[in-house]
Amino acid sequence: MNTSDTSGRDAVTPAVHRAAVAAETARLVAALDGAELSLPVPGCPDWTLLDLVRHTGSVQRWFSLLLRQRIQEPPRSRDVELELPADDTGWADWLTAAAEKAADTFAETDPDAPMWAWGADHHARFWMRRMLFETLVHRTDAERAVGARTEIDRVLAADGVDEFLVNLPFATSFAPGVAHLRGNGETLRFRCTDTAGDWLVRLRPDGFGVEPGAGDAAAGPADAVVQGAAADLLLLVYGRPARDGDSVEKTGDEELLARWFTHSAF
Repeated sequence: MNTSDTSGRDAVTPAVHRAAVAAETARLVAALDGAELSLPVPGCPDWTLLDLVRHTGSVQRWFSLLLRQRIQEPPRSRDVELELPADDTGWADWLTAAAEKAADTFAETDPDAPMWAWGADHHARFWMRRMLFETLVHRTDAERAVGARTEIDRVLAADGVDEFLVNLPFATSFAPGVAHLRGNGETLRFRCTDTAGDWLVRLRPDGFGVEPGAGDAAAGPADAVVQGAAADLLLLVYGRPARDGDSVEKTGDEELLARWFTHSAF
């Protein structure tokens, strides 16, 4: 999907997504240096840092397998050879190896190749983009767990907000609360204040979705508005607190806002 259809921004290309997977993984690995793997992860209740690392590396390996197979229907299994490390000293290398496998897979994959995806875009590029934001958000989780400062490129962050909002309507199989996001035309606007990014979500009796041309003045006012720096907006839609306190502003219909954030957990 061309993200400019919904936000008015130039699309961030698959090549950028692929390079960013490697960069974000390297930052996650850096956060592990000297850290206790038993540390709790604030953004993921009941998870330790070890759980986070294993999850991220496993997802990268699974997505890489789906890309190599060019799957055309929903997979019947999530089984993949994990090649787990022999002891706790090997997790950083194991995660690095997952990113290397992903890079090798990306190199031999046409991002425009048709394939099954659970979201809006049924092409290989969906999985490259999805892998990036799975990795990026969990990188910030790891940094918060170890007390490190979190920074997110604002253009990537805006692209991540777009990726989240565009695909969320299709996520009911693993995020059942999404099925409760129904309405009678109520609208929520999500807006980045530090880079291009403006999305108008409309709730309908049969579901919801991002409306084309959301950034146009003709789109009119929304019932509720959520706006802030792209990085903080990205963290918020993923249920993480903003980096600097109350840096995201929410205005308008309070019941609508509460309903959205209660049921949009990913």
